[in-house]
Amino acid sequence: MFIAGFPAGPLAANCYLVATGAGAECVIIDPGEKALDHIVATVSQHRLTPVAALLTHGHLDHAASLGLVTSHFNIPGMIQAADEYMLDAPLAALSPELRAMLGGYPLPKMRPRELRYLLASTPAVFGELTLTVTHTPGHTGGSVILGVSGDDSRPDVLFTGDTLFAGSIGRTDLPGGSAAELDASLLRSVLTQSDAAVVLPGHGPRSTIGAERRSNPYLLKLLVDTPEAVTAAVAASTPEAGN
Repeated sequence: MFIAGFPAGPLAANCYLVATGAGAECVIIDPGEKALDHIVATVSQHRLTPVAALLTHGHLDHAASLGLVTSHFNIPGMIQAADEYMLDAPLAALSPELRAMLGGYPLPKMRPRELRYLLASTPAVFGELTLTVTHTPGHTGGSVILGVSGDDSRPDVLFTGDTLFAGSIGRTDLPGGSAAELDASLLRSVLTQSDAAVVLPGHGPRSTIGAERRSNPYLLKLLVDTPEAVTAAVAASTPEAGN
């Protein structure tokens, strides 16, 4: 498995390139502000062939270069439908303070020529590379966690966007955010993951589910306040024997 990541733009949103190995087809996750040059250099260095650009959610810091990247490589962009409006109206998803701050800022054209939707529980398949798609509303209505399943030699990898960070979680006070929905997403889609699963978040350093389960104050509060909900979420996420 090949994964390269770098922080893009002034808000340091993590952009990732994911492939089965060097010289293979790759997907680009969250091409944020001024990400194109770094993506082009990584593609060239590792002989990658981009086939799609995927967004964990539609906020400007994660999607600013989507139009440029998809045009440069002639590939589709992919987003969960609830966040599509941000591609045309990025300021609509920001706070009044941020809208005022960016009022004179030249906003990028983020909508790709070809747009496809990320569908909950429907894997996104690109040749030999498959990513799971889990809808995790809360930070935005269309937030998703993208995953690469592990095997005997490596753990699962989760690209959590702004749903989960090392030691924190995404804010819920922007338009489309919901603390109750984020709590439900964390219970259903994060706390049910294996401790060994690697967390590659939308900002900041990597972590693991186990480390977050033990030390993330937001997850610890959920575990203390709603133990019965955790148990129910785990049960609901576990396939019945023989299925």
